[in-house]
Amino acid sequence: MIKTLLVAGRDRNRLAEILRVASRFGLGMLLARLGLEQMELEDEGADEPQSLPRRTRLALEALGPTFVKLGQILATRGDLLPPEWIAELEKLHSSAPTLPFEELREAVEAALGQPPETAFAQFDVAPLAAASMAQVHRATLHEGRQVVLKIRRPGIRPRMEADLRLIAQLAAIAEAASAEARRFAPSALMRQLAEAVLEELDFTVEGRNADRLRADFAGEPRVVVPEIHWAWTSETLLVMDYVEGIAPRDGDTLRAAGIDPAAIAELGADLVLDMVLVNGRFHGDPHPGNLLCLPGDRIALLDLGMIGHVSPRRREEFIGFTQALNAGDPAQLADVLSAWSVGSGVSPDRVQAAAERLIARHGGGRLVLSAVVTDFMALIRDEGMTLPSDLLLIFKALITVDGVLSGIQPDFDLSEAMQRSSLRIARKRLSPEHWMPTVQALAWELSKIGDDAPRLLRAAIRRLEADPAGTASTREERAAIASAARLIAVAILVAALVVAGAVLLS
Repeated sequence: MIKTLLVAGRDRNRLAEILRVASRFGLGMLLARLGLEQMELEDEGADEPQSLPRRTRLALEALGPTFVKLGQILATRGDLLPPEWIAELEKLHSSAPTLPFEELREAVEAALGQPPETAFAQFDVAPLAAASMAQVHRATLHEGRQVVLKIRRPGIRPRMEADLRLIAQLAAIAEAASAEARRFAPSALMRQLAEAVLEELDFTVEGRNADRLRADFAGEPRVVVPEIHWAWTSETLLVMDYVEGIAPRDGDTLRAAGIDPAAIAELGADLVLDMVLVNGRFHGDPHPGNLLCLPGDRIALLDLGMIGHVSPRRREEFIGFTQALNAGDPAQLADVLSAWSVGSGVSPDRVQAAAERLIARHGGGRLVLSAVVTDFMALIRDEGMTLPSDLLLIFKALITVDGVLSGIQPDFDLSEAMQRSSLRIARKRLSPEHWMPTVQALAWELSKIGDDAPRLLRAAIRRLEADPAGTASTREERAAIASAARLIAVAILVAALVVAGAVLLS
């Protein structure tokens, strides 16, 4: 037991279960390294032949969805964990045996307000798929539309909330007790975990994510996002269109179904890069299970519980990162790395040296993203830097989709897709739609300047006329007044030219 851990009575059984699992997989030494040596564990599995990363991954899976989600977040932290840990944590999956529908019926009827056999023209009690948080069943609407019901498992929310309370206390203890643990910023990691878990528990969040992504690609018929049926959707139940397709696991299977792997690879790359660099909203886990290839060389996006967001500043930085690598420019790359490593306490000289090493290995040639990121993360670890969590999710998503698309089209080159994306970004920035909000704001300011300019100019002229001789002090004032008058005139002229140019562009 941890002596300083204050555990509510309702959480003690869960804590005991966590300790038993940690002991079974021999994690006592790991917990001690993290400053949790007060755990009274007998490492039953410490002598097993499996590596520590593998035993940790198995323990996280045994502990259920909250710990699986923690491991998945850690799998993005290539800036902190070595490759063998990342490779093991990336294997994490949240699975569970299927439940008989009768165990879910009460929850479904409460969400629907009626039995599913009444709400739908047809309802299949046999599950289509199952995971630790939810189970999926097929149904048919009375209008004939095929849908799926994603049903939250009963009792899962209080269990995951108990896990969050316990992990939060363990994180605080580790952060106070271990310098090694402090580099992971456990409290910040805990906040990220809590946010991710609470969002995934509320199925309306996934529904809104789907609606937003569908709106982002409203003009692209090759991208399919299942429609959400809000009349039946709630926190515990998600009802959406059923989509039938083929997971992008190998090119031969796609070709046999009449789908062109090369077209899918090109579309998939453009899709993900547009999400990250243009729209600022992207699928956080685009692995083959969350993507489907459809006839007509289309792609459907599924499982939208994890959506990443990219600020305009971060988009600019990431574009600068890729441009610096393509151009082989260590100075530009060092500027980006400096922005990303703020607060890490790393000297500019070391940042510059890291940039030069990365350019020497990958600059100016074909951009193999997985190799670049592997070397990049090793450099970050060696230099003791810590990268922003949103940036790490971007890298994770891009590496995942790069692996998926290379699997179906071996000669696929993500760097070509990045160049196409850069052109689309440039076109968007030059478009009237991009500039009109700025022009409108400028026109408003111009109108205010125009209202005030005659009064200000008349006041300046009166001031100058009041002292035609001019003394030493008033000469300085006269020069300042004349300069201000010129600036007002120039501002009016420039603003007018900008507005006129925007009108011509439109």
